[in-house]
Amino acid sequence: MTEPDRPRGWQRTFVSVVAAISGGWMVAVGVWALLAPRSFSEWIDFPPYHEHLLHDAGAFQIGIGISVLAALLLSDALVVALLGFVVAGGIHTVNHWVDLQLGGHNYDAWLIGSSTVLAAAALAVQIRRTKINTASQESQIG
Repeated sequence: MTEPDRPRGWQRTFVSVVAAISGGWMVAVGVWALLAPRSFSEWIDFPPYHEHLLHDAGAFQIGIGISVLAALLLSDALVVALLGFVVAGGIHTVNHWVDLQLGGHNYDAWLIGSSTVLAAAALAVQIRRTKINTASQESQIG
């Protein structure tokens, strides 16, 4: 069985730079879709215009971008994934409250918000669990 190649410095740099650019780009485009949906719609040239759908697309793009950027700083994949979900879910929940007059169901924000709160609780538990495991491992080493 062959061992994988050890990452070279340029590979780490390349991956980090591409991740930072990609994550930043997703957050920027997501904020654009969320805050200026008409302008974003004209840029993507995808009729028909649907303001709420563009708000939701912005929420999800921001969540993806935050996940990619968080992965540059955090090694726990579950924390990264839950963080992205909570960010996107939080914005998505607000979108459904603000855009209620644009369509959807009265219960959408409650459903989306509930799943986001559960994910936020799971994120908090995972972060705490990771800190406890790290502290335990450090005390065993030292």
